[in-house]
Amino acid sequence: MRGGVGLESYDILRRKSMKVEAVSVRSSREEDIPAITAIYAHHVLNGTGSFETAPPDADEMTRRHSAITAKGLPYLVAEFQGAVVGYAYADLYRTRTAYRHTFEDSIYIHPDFTGKGIGRLLLSELLSQSERAGCRQMIGMIGDSANHPSIHLHESLGFARVGALFSVGFKFGRWLDVVFMQRGLGSGNTNMPGNT
Repeated sequence: MRGGVGLESYDILRRKSMKVEAVSVRSSREEDIPAITAIYAHHVLNGTGSFETAPPDADEMTRRHSAITAKGLPYLVAEFQGAVVGYAYADLYRTRTAYRHTFEDSIYIHPDFTGKGIGRLLLSELLSQSERAGCRQMIGMIGDSANHPSIHLHESLGFARVGALFSVGFKFGRWLDVVFMQRGLGSGNTNMPGNT
């Protein structure tokens, strides 16, 4: 997305028919932060995939972006006709050293571009890049057990449901679950780290 313009700048793109083949996935750059911030703000204010209730500003999103990329972890954007229409990143599942081969994914799509296959493009590339970065297990922590699009996306790429935490979040006047999903990458747990 160009400059600091918000979600309203996508009106012209929304009216165009979009084929997923026209979407490219690339590593994010600092100039993508305004678009990433706007997309995330929409999900914070309108959805239950994030348990945040106040959208972070661009400075905070820049700090978060830098913290992830400084670890050498993938932070990707999906781009359509020069506009960022979604993003995804992997971070360490936990910071203790024994967890260093387990990552957690996050994916957010511009509201006008959901259901078009962009999430699948992003998550597929995120899995590939995470595997190259040494990930052996990817965890998806899906906010809200009614978040069927995210659950189905993960299932379609080989994730299995491995558990849930019930009623651990409270947003929009209701209790929310977290669904845990997991997928092995590379050789998973079949041999020692460092071996493919």
